Amino acid sequence: MNPFDLLSAASRREFVRRLSLGLGATLVGSSALGGPLSWLEDLSYGPASLGALQTGRQLGVALVGLGKYSTGQLAPALQQTKLCKLAGIVTGTPAKAAQWKKQYGLPDQNVYDYQTFDRIIDNPAIDIVYVVLPVGLHAEYVERAARAGKHVICEKPMAPTADECRRMITAMQKAGKKFSIGYRLHFEPHHQEMMRLGQQQTLGPIKSLVADNGFRFNNDTPWRVNKKLAGGGPLMDMGIYCLQGAIYTKGEIPVSVTARLAPNPDPKGLFKEVEAGMSWQLQFADGSVADCRTSYAENMNSRLRAETTKGFLELQPAFGYGGIEGRTSQGPLNLPNVPQQARQLDDFADCILNDKPTRVPGEMGLRDVQLLQAIYRAAETGQKVSTREVQQVLDKTNRR
Repeated sequence: MNPFDLLSAASRREFVRRLSLGLGATLVGSSALGGPLSWLEDLSYGPASLGALQTGRQLGVALVGLGKYSTGQLAPALQQTKLCKLAGIVTGTPAKAAQWKKQYGLPDQNVYDYQTFDRIIDNPAIDIVYVVLPVGLHAEYVERAARAGKHVICEKPMAPTADECRRMITAMQKAGKKFSIGYRLHFEPHHQEMMRLGQQQTLGPIKSLVADNGFRFNNDTPWRVNKKLAGGGPLMDMGIYCLQGAIYTKGEIPVSVTARLAPNPDPKGLFKEVEAGMSWQLQFADGSVADCRTSYAENMNSRLRAETTKGFLELQPAFGYGGIEGRTSQGPLNLPNVPQQARQLDDFADCILNDKPTRVPGEMGLRDVQLLQAIYRAAETGQKVSTREVQQVLDKTNRR
């Protein structure tokens, strides 16, 4: 039973009103194709979460790695969350530790470096560890967090290789703790609506998809072009959004892939270890395809579009932290832009409090790394690569 069913209609309206004010959401009209009036109506918090909201109980989150994403997105989001809060940090930079302690009022005992990280096992104030390190370090810190008995969110992509992903999943299963991948757009209203419309075939079956996502890299974060740390170039970093978007809009795993490397404008400099760009095609069982592109050498449209037998679905811009816009052949998607990371974090807290599965589990992270590896093989060999060994997991929670 949805916990909202336990409330009166007036109580539900007041609860949603207060929650929307707290998260800064703007309620707008429904989609031209029907469906939820806003992301708030898709809330399905369990009874334990509703109890936590009433008592003010919040799960403590420790951010591991204080780079741009933690600083600019996750820490601010944790000031907006209702079910969890920023409780600790892990950093190798003493100046950052001092700054964050002052800014967020963190006690000394909740501040760790990479050598003292394992002591987090003794800290009951920290329930969740969010690994926000370069990709090549994900497996180590997820496994260490698992040994410390903490629930874990790991940023995307999950790891450079499928073998590392499997190790991470095994470690978390052994620990008996929840494990989620930082796929924020699964909690974003426009993308949830693309899932719903595409998977329900509201405008007919999907015939083809296109997705583009990339930017001109200026070396402000050098780890992104370090193969050992990043696992690859823009395909791993930006292309994964295109891959995910195509899959959850279609509601299917591709059966094969083909790919081609983009011309490399700086093979002895920025892109001596990783690709400068990539174009690839996903082939689905029914003959439909998704054509995708990513780059570190050009600024691309952030776009996700599906052509259907009766029209189209499109998000543009599609993949940013805000400003997402959508439309279909029947009109605009009148949906709010919401604090994506806050919603993602609160959803994970809800999963922990009510012991229910996350919609973005480690197995989904493994699936995507397997597909990314298949795309790289296709580009290297010039051959079509089968995906029959790929983990079969999909986000179909928006089917109604």
